[in-house]
Formats: sequence, C-alpha cells, structure tokens
Amino acid sequence: MTVMYFANASTGYRLLKYGVVPRVLDSLPNIYLMPFLHGSFQHLSNNLIGFIIFSALCILRGVKLYLWSSFFIITVSGLLVWLFGRPAVHIGASGWIFGLWSLSIMLALFNRSFVNIVIALIVVFLYGGMIYGVLPNNPSVSFEAHLFGALAGAIAAWLSVAIGKSRRRK
Repeated sequence: MTVMYFANASTGYRLLKYGVVPRVLDSLPNIYLMPFLHGSFQHLSNNLIGFIIFSALCILRGVKLYLWSSFFIITVSGLLVWLFGRPAVHIGASGWIFGLWSLSIMLALFNRSFVNIVIALIVVFLYGGMIYGVLPNNPSVSFEAHLFGALAGAIAAWLSVAIGKSRRRK
C-alpha cells in the first residue's frame, strides 16, 4: 500500500483512475487494485493502522486463514461495490479492513474457541464503533466498501469454519 501510494503521488495521483467504477466493465479487474490505491497520505495512514491491527489478529489464527480470507474479502467486497456502489471511483483498503474486522468478530460466533472469543471481545470493545462506518454519512467515503467488506468478512468466517468442519469429518 505504501509503495503504491508513493508511486501514485509521484504521478500526480493519476493511478486513482484504476479504482473501481461501479458497473463499468473495464474497471472490474480493478477490484484487486482498489485496496492499494489511496487518495491522500491521511487516507493511507488511517487504512494502515486498521490494516495492521486486524491483519495481525487474523494471522494469530494462521497465515493460511489470513491469505484465503483476504483474497475472499477483496474479491467479494470488490464485486459487490462494482455491482451496487454509487457511481464514483472507489479506492482504498477499507473494504478489506472492515472484512478482517468482521471476520475477527464472526469467527467467535461460528467457532467458539477460547482464542476466537478473546479476540472478538477485544475487537468489539476497542473497535465496536466501526459499525457506524457501514452507514452512509460522508459522500466522499465509500460506505459501500465498508458495508460489503463487513459482509464478506462474515461470509469468510462462516465458510472457513464450515470448510474446516467438513475436512475434519473426512
């Protein structure tokens, strides 16, 4: 994200055109670029803090879960923004971050292990206010990415537990 930000800034932010523009077919592949594009240093900084925290909490449960969940969250939230988002250029990692946030909470619901419950309690206590980020309150912020990221994280949590149970039965 940081490397992409400085590359983008050095071009006068011309890379922002590679964000996701809902229902514009040419921008569909950009769902994989969107999390790495940021419109300002403050935007990048805000995203990096949440990204580092929620990535670390997910990695505590395993790198494989983190990589699979990240790919799933980026893909699903990006597709949903592309399908249902407002007509604008959507950029930033907040969909991914909200997905990891939701995953941290929902894993405790679907797999009630001690580690999952402790992590979920910490996340809810310290970051429960993020729920308000899924509501439209600032026209320059993609609440759609927040909302669809949180939804994708919840689905990723459910799928990871369901797939894990299925593999254990074999």
